[in-house]
Amino acid sequence: MKFVTYVKEHQEKVGIIVNDLVYDLTQINPHLPSTLIELLADSAFSFPLIELIQKEIASGNYKHSIVENPQLLAPIPHPPSFRDAYAFRQHVETSRLNRGLEMIPEFDEIPVFYFSNHQAIQGPGKVYAMPEHFHQMDFELEVAIVIKKEGINIKAEEADEYIGGFMILNDLSARALQMQEMKLNLGPAKGKDFASMMGPYLITPDELEAYKVAPKEGHIGNCYDLDMICRVNSIEVSRGNFKDMHWTFAEIIERVSYGVKVYPGDIIGSGTVGTGCFLELNGTGKRKDENYIPQWLQPEDCIEMEIKGLGKLTNSVHLYQAN
Repeated sequence: MKFVTYVKEHQEKVGIIVNDLVYDLTQINPHLPSTLIELLADSAFSFPLIELIQKEIASGNYKHSIVENPQLLAPIPHPPSFRDAYAFRQHVETSRLNRGLEMIPEFDEIPVFYFSNHQAIQGPGKVYAMPEHFHQMDFELEVAIVIKKEGINIKAEEADEYIGGFMILNDLSARALQMQEMKLNLGPAKGKDFASMMGPYLITPDELEAYKVAPKEGHIGNCYDLDMICRVNSIEVSRGNFKDMHWTFAEIIERVSYGVKVYPGDIIGSGTVGTGCFLELNGTGKRKDENYIPQWLQPEDCIEMEIKGLGKLTNSVHLYQAN
């Protein structure tokens, strides 16, 4: 299933995508939960009904429930929490190499994460930022999951059962702010808390079964062979693959839930895929050629992220103008 959250007449609504069209679920069945978090939490009841709805749509019914030109939000616009991990070895190793540092051995011991701002979640479209955010503004090409049921002390062997769906994540970063604050051994905070874009839809795990592959040796959990691409102003700048996660989401959930409850709607990001941000690309370019000219996002730039099976998330960044 592919779910979206959209705005209609100033109300947030849940839709399902069938054959590239968005259908208003609550118009079709008013008894279904009205938010995607509630749908995921109630999936044992809701999903069989939605499967029947999909069959009816395929038969030509519910055309009156098609949403024309929907204004999409993030699939989960108001998550209870948002954590972001650091799971791709290539990104970590290359970024350290670019700073003249050896690979840190603790990376292989625990999957680390930080808390970001769950009140700054955005979907496709325009994103506005302050002038200081444009001091070395960066994209980050990632995958995010959404938790569908409450749990605590979840073992990795069972953790995939807690994943309600997957979506593209662009964790926008202000690198100058980030580097300044992290000198104090805290953060990232102000360098990360202003915009995290997700979408365009949430896809349930069953839709990705055909792409499933074995995880890295010695690791536990589902892994998927999905190409990941980022383009800036229609020029490809990054390419990676979801299967290259060193730590699986199952292992990250085990770490996250140790002594702490996770809840339906909680979002967890994968961290940046290898080559998945200008910080890494610029560092590599400078290390190989001292005349390399770094690139950062500029006002009016368009960022397009495409992940196999997860769709295409398109945003443009703009300078905030006070009224």
